[in-house]
Amino acid sequence: MKPQVFFHCYETALGCCGIAWTLERGICGCQLPEESATATRDRMRVRFPAARESEQPPAFVSEAMAGVRALLSGEVHQLLEVQLDESEIADFNRQVHALTRQIPVGQTRTYGELALALGQPGAARAVGRAEGSNPFAPIVPCHRVMGADGAGTGFSAHGGIQTKLKLLRIEARATGQTAAEQGALFD
Repeated sequence: MKPQVFFHCYETALGCCGIAWTLERGICGCQLPEESATATRDRMRVRFPAARESEQPPAFVSEAMAGVRALLSGEVHQLLEVQLDESEIADFNRQVHALTRQIPVGQTRTYGELALALGQPGAARAVGRAEGSNPFAPIVPCHRVMGADGAGTGFSAHGGIQTKLKLLRIEARATGQTAAEQGALFD
């Protein structure tokens, strides 16, 4: 029998985010803001159809929410302490998620660099697919992974590449990067 999934929607500096969890396994999904709080809630209901909405998340979920709020408001916060339930995630994707979580705030890596770190230098596209299906954004900060030319190649969150670039700008400012240092990344 699968454990009961719960979800909660909460406000951040960028809008209403969502988070889903089980008491037994931890965080099983996160949602960056949609165009409205209602749309975020609806997205959570589609992603987790058997989930029950909770107005009182447990402490470990509240801590994860606080970390996401801090990150999205421009604080340097890595979110490594958040326990993820990756029980239904393919092994390769779990490996990609683990490497992605290690990318420091304000820095980026390419899909190819992650593939090389996995010992699979020809797997850049597979890394891209794993990032594209990441159910934990921004706890697994897939927005920090770029194309080989340093371009933001796509982003599955609402707003697409513009949202990805906004997240990177927030993090760049949080780490004290100057506009000149950000220029090549955000042109």
